[in-house]
Amino acid sequence: MKCVFLIALLSISMCFAAPADEVQIVKQESQVLADGYNFSYETSDGSKQEQQATLKKLGPEEDALQVSGSYTYVGDDGQTYTVTYTANENGFQPQGAHIPHV
Repeated sequence: MKCVFLIALLSISMCFAAPADEVQIVKQESQVLADGYNFSYETSDGSKQEQQATLKKLGPEEDALQVSGSYTYVGDDGQTYTVTYTANENGFQPQGAHIPHV
């Protein structure tokens, strides 16, 4: 669960990594629930991210977050890339047209 939480924090921090005068947040929403959370944001450079998490029962005394979401960005080549992902007890599982299948 610590790993999934770290992924969520890193994802949120991505929008704050660029200098404030270059990229503006144009839309941001978030909701914290008793059994999960969701958030989304969009920036002035066309990047966006959304993520949802729910608490999943793994056993009688073991819970874990089931996280899913996507992010979109414009690469240095001018092309728009989208990654969808799931993060759970099986690890981080990204998918995208530009990501090689293993």
